[in-house]
Amino acid sequence: MKIGFDNAKYLTIQSEHIKERIAQFGDKLYLEFGGKLYDDFHASRVLPGFQPDSKLRMLMQMKDDCEIVIVISAVDIEKNKIRGDLGITYDEDVLRLRNIFIDRGLLVSSVVITHYNGQASAVSYRERLERLGIKVYYHYTIEGYPTNVDLIDSKDGFGKNDYVETTRPLVVVTAPGPGSGKMAVCLSQLYQENQRGVKAGYAKFETFPIWNLSLKHPVNIAYEAATADLDDVNMIDPFHLEAYGKMAVNYNRDIEIFPVLNAIFEGIYGENPYKSPTDMGVNMVGNCICDDEVCCIASKDEIIRRYFSALCNVVDGKSNENEVNKISLLMKRAMITVDERRSIAAARARKEETGVPAAAIELADGTIITAKTSDLLGPSAALLLNATKHLADIDHSVQLIPQEMIEPIQRTKVQFLHGHNPRLHTDEVLVALSMLSLNDENCRKSLECLPQLNGCQAHTTVMLSEVDLKMFKRLGIGLTSDPVKKS
Repeated sequence: MKIGFDNAKYLTIQSEHIKERIAQFGDKLYLEFGGKLYDDFHASRVLPGFQPDSKLRMLMQMKDDCEIVIVISAVDIEKNKIRGDLGITYDEDVLRLRNIFIDRGLLVSSVVITHYNGQASAVSYRERLERLGIKVYYHYTIEGYPTNVDLIDSKDGFGKNDYVETTRPLVVVTAPGPGSGKMAVCLSQLYQENQRGVKAGYAKFETFPIWNLSLKHPVNIAYEAATADLDDVNMIDPFHLEAYGKMAVNYNRDIEIFPVLNAIFEGIYGENPYKSPTDMGVNMVGNCICDDEVCCIASKDEIIRRYFSALCNVVDGKSNENEVNKISLLMKRAMITVDERRSIAAARARKEETGVPAAAIELADGTIITAKTSDLLGPSAALLLNATKHLADIDHSVQLIPQEMIEPIQRTKVQFLHGHNPRLHTDEVLVALSMLSLNDENCRKSLECLPQLNGCQAHTTVMLSEVDLKMFKRLGIGLTSDPVKKS
């Protein structure tokens, strides 16, 4: 796939910029990591060439001086909020992230449960973490946050929160996803540190929105689509415009909270070293885009993908139509329609032709491959076989998996496992293909082509099972589906 982002340049200049910011403050720096510190798949989709673990690799260069605090909202615990890219709940992701950081040699000192208001689920989660030997702190809901600055910056506001004990000069504050309360934890700690005579600073590592791209740039619009459920809105930073006379893009929550940060810094230092929310950031992503057109195309694809994801969430009862309506407006702002995603038209045309659910994928060279549901295979499983056969230059008429091998698997699924759908899922097809590859050259060649599907765009005319969704994610295929349940 075409590359639009220089990842090597990013690792170099971003780490240098963070080190400069650390040196700007005294005893301690709280660095809020916006977005995902590890496996940032959104960034890798809209900035082709960005590696999902780039931020973690960069942090490894400073691991002896830093520790990590993971933040999770009690509200997200209570409603079992799920990471859409991984299909796991936020509370499970906290433990997953902690293990990943520890395995990389990083110190994870504690977990902070924010927005706490006595939720029983949060209490149970704290008890679970403490049984694992993990330090856990509560940060409470503050009435009037973020506008009631006098209350927030007082013993009844931030002063009511648990003080998070830290030992190293750089404290990285991260979370499973947006809206977890990372910034409030950092600001609360500034208040608490000041009460203890410790001079602490704050900076923000926020990948999106990209401050030196325009409001209408597809990369920034894709960020709004990704956070449509949070009602985040990209805005021109009015504080930056007033201080420097220059346009810079930020988002509403950072702009709303700036007066609070300003008050806290004035209480600690007598003045705020930052003149705007944009000043707080250390984001160098916009300086590493090497092909703007590639990133624009990828971002438009992402906006459409988010739109279909929201439609399917409504059908599943996981969301309401507000999210769909917001993304629909964003598509109009970006001047795009679903027709720009070629796999959609191809899949729908195949469905119209055959009268059964269908699927299509656009390969790296622009070739469109389609597939349909059969008695043996679902559309997604058939699509993988058709696509890899094409890539391996195997004639379409060749049957990679013989019917006599598929039928026993179907009987096992229905008779012994009491399944209702006898058709093979993508994982079952790939297992069968792997077994046959020991003696079948075509199956081996087909399997070897799987990596070439990474970054390709696919569409199905029916919503897929969780098994098939996870398989497409693992293969790196960008998937959209019509909001239609399987019959």
